[in-house]
Amino acid sequence: MNLGKGIGILVLISSLSLFFISGEAQEKRGVGKGDEKKPRAEGGFGFTTSRDPIDITSDSVEADQKQSTVTFKGNVVAKQGDTTLYSNTLIIIYDPDTKKLKEMIAIGNVKIVQLERRATSQKATFYQDENKADLDGEAVVREGENIIRGERVTFYVDEERSVVEPGKGGRVSTHITPSKKE
Repeated sequence: MNLGKGIGILVLISSLSLFFISGEAQEKRGVGKGDEKKPRAEGGFGFTTSRDPIDITSDSVEADQKQSTVTFKGNVVAKQGDTTLYSNTLIIIYDPDTKKLKEMIAIGNVKIVQLERRATSQKATFYQDENKADLDGEAVVREGENIIRGERVTFYVDEERSVVEPGKGGRVSTHITPSKKE
């Protein structure tokens, strides 16, 4: 890998956002500048409207200009604002012409933490253009004491809804703790 191109790709990746709704989507939804730093707790898990910088650490990184990918391997930790993603591997796919983020795939021991929300799965895929996220493989989402488990959880950020699917022949499991009276 050419060192200059590699550094350019890392600068590109650092300017992209892993867990936020794209600028175009923010404009469509009417998110104003005053809202940019507030987490969207009511939206899709792991997504914020933040433009905070992203810090990614890993044991190694490989950029492939022909495939338009950057792959972080080994003990990956990606942080943006109040959201942290942990995984064995993180693959970022970008548009070769615009250099904008298209898709992000976290593989192996995936854990996403955002305030009181936590999610785990074997794989997580974030689709930038669709503002959608999939957690696949033993997906568990927790918020406080509330827990939902399924084989796959899909978050539709724009629609502010999610779908939990069971594994083959299985069922979805939910644990809900009513709020305490004040």
